Amino acid sequence: MREAEFTVPDGLAGERLDLAVCRLASELTRARAQKLLLEGHITVDGERRKANYRVRAGDVISIAIPLSRKPGTAAEAITLHILYEDSDLLVLNKPKGMVVHPAAGHSGGTLVNALLHHCENLSGIGGEARPGIVHRLDKDTSGVLVVAKNDAAHLALSVQFKEHTITREYVAVVHGVPVEDKGTIEGAIARHRTDRKKMAIAPPGTGRAALTHFRVLERFKRHAYLALRLETGRTHQIRVHLSALGHPVVGDAVYGPKRAFRNFRGQALHARLLGFSHPADGRKMVFEAMPPEDFLQLLSFLRKEEKPS
Repeated sequence: MREAEFTVPDGLAGERLDLAVCRLASELTRARAQKLLLEGHITVDGERRKANYRVRAGDVISIAIPLSRKPGTAAEAITLHILYEDSDLLVLNKPKGMVVHPAAGHSGGTLVNALLHHCENLSGIGGEARPGIVHRLDKDTSGVLVVAKNDAAHLALSVQFKEHTITREYVAVVHGVPVEDKGTIEGAIARHRTDRKKMAIAPPGTGRAALTHFRVLERFKRHAYLALRLETGRTHQIRVHLSALGHPVVGDAVYGPKRAFRNFRGQALHARLLGFSHPADGRKMVFEAMPPEDFLQLLSFLRKEEKPS
């Protein structure tokens, strides 16, 4: 078991216990919190409580998280492109095509399989299937990602993500050319109403707030190269926002044209930069990674074949 303890602040007084747990340990989903409550892994002032218990300011919530490794999840000797590593965390450049954690249809070859082979310890807050995973990148999005080796590091990093103090910059090649040199895309995001595998801009008053800043790095005749900064980290946020703007990411068959551009595989979206405070000592850390070779080749082609008039 791994243990974490929180004191309920005034701002959460009166909240349901399962929701309070999600607020305090942001990587725990509500379903995961409810499961831990049913199994007796969460107590309030040393006593078991139901999910609908209303917490009080000063309550001490103790969480005992089962070991992180899911039965049957194999450690696999997969090469990792490591940018930095210490006893608390690991920062890597995830390749395009790698799924972050096991799921239906992806029981092996994931980042988690590789981490289980590489790391002796990983945090367990994300659950048995997601050891160490603080945040995710889509399968076909490459770039910088941080992994937590212990629960204290995981919780500290999760707070930074929740409070939007993490710096995240992506680069993308998109269809069409934005008129403005820079701008902000604001639109709450929710699950698509008819296609549950997709996300969409939510109707007014619904969904989760999302904010993406963009600036044009290069203009071509029919495409553009953008830099994007995230203030929130919703599922598929950049892809949904750019599609709503009328400039879907090249290669994104879910939110853009179904037909591939010059046989480019996967979306031309790369997490170029990640900045955060170290969870143990607070020092500022910034990591960068160049886009993969096929992304660079796409840019090369556009610079040659689509020079602006």
